[in-house]
Amino acid sequence: MDTCDDCGFTYNEDEAGAAASAIRIGTGELKDLVHALDGPTARTRPDADTWSPQEYACHVRDVLLVQRERVLQALREETPSFPPMGRDERVEHDGYASQNTRHVERQLLDAALMFTNVLDRLEPAQWERTLMYNYPRPWSRSLRWVAVHTLHEVRHHTADVRRQLEPS
Repeated sequence: MDTCDDCGFTYNEDEAGAAASAIRIGTGELKDLVHALDGPTARTRPDADTWSPQEYACHVRDVLLVQRERVLQALREETPSFPPMGRDERVEHDGYASQNTRHVERQLLDAALMFTNVLDRLEPAQWERTLMYNYPRPWSRSLRWVAVHTLHEVRHHTADVRRQLEPS
């Protein structure tokens, strides 16, 4: 099993079936953290190399939307391949920091519902379908892995935001 060196998340594909529920809970927590900051504080970076809480929320929203499309395509095609989502470029190209915080909060929850709806509808055999995941290098991955990886993204970036709220 893979483990994230930064946050300690363990990729247990046997837990893929529970990922949808955990993603809905996790995005609710992330939304609440961003909401508590209210206004400019949510859009302020603590330093040049760290995203603001709102930028993390926008990233997670976009991950959920991108992963949804990947899963749907993997259900239509045999082993589709996808380019990386351009995570760093999206921050500037989509103007994450200048978006309306309340809209971002709603979009985050909507994206979670859209993605988890697809997961909730997967038949047992569909979890084994594969796709080529091309970040950081090409890997053949099952939809089980995609679900668990997406949960990791939610938890990892919620922890990033939580660290910003801790007193120094």
